[in-house]
Amino acid sequence: MTILKVYNLGNQETGTVDLHDSIAESKLNPFVIKDVVVSYMSERQQGTHKVKGRSEVAGTRKKLFRQKGTGNARVGSLQSPTRRHGGVAFGPVPRSHAVAVNKKVRKKALVSVIGSKIRNEEMLVVEDLKLQDHKTKNLVTILEALKLEKTLVVFSEEDPNFALAARNIPTIKCVHSKGLSVYDVLNHKNLVMTKDALLDVEGRMLK
Repeated sequence: MTILKVYNLGNQETGTVDLHDSIAESKLNPFVIKDVVVSYMSERQQGTHKVKGRSEVAGTRKKLFRQKGTGNARVGSLQSPTRRHGGVAFGPVPRSHAVAVNKKVRKKALVSVIGSKIRNEEMLVVEDLKLQDHKTKNLVTILEALKLEKTLVVFSEEDPNFALAARNIPTIKCVHSKGLSVYDVLNHKNLVMTKDALLDVEGRMLK
């Protein structure tokens, strides 16, 4: 087991927490991480793109002129994709862009990025996120004292005051431990997790 120090929001050490070595000492696996990030981004793509096919555009379906004898190229209806204002051939239609990734692969990628944050000393474990008030300026002072930059905050039980104070700070994102994603961890310089959230993530990763 790896022992991590636990701090309060005043940057004072309050205790320790044990973390399984398979998470704390996991090696960075860029190939697995890439697959999970691509899957995450593809799921966010709306897929609402749409064009009209030849059966959907306005226009007569009557043959414009007879097949032979006019000197023109043979032609069908106004809806033909080869004509101006005609339908689009093989155009995009609404669909899901999601790319499936196995649950074990997702777990391996998340463990990998968390282990990387621990080795790079970019992860901070706090006792809780309770604040006396919801003033944003007070939270900014706390973050400056902790020397945190672009930060992902992970909790298992949300504090209303912290949520209200943090929502005005563009460099902070708060997520529940069950919604923790590889993309969010990679997209932030620092990772702050409450002790309960860390144990919750550990329990799910070791299943």
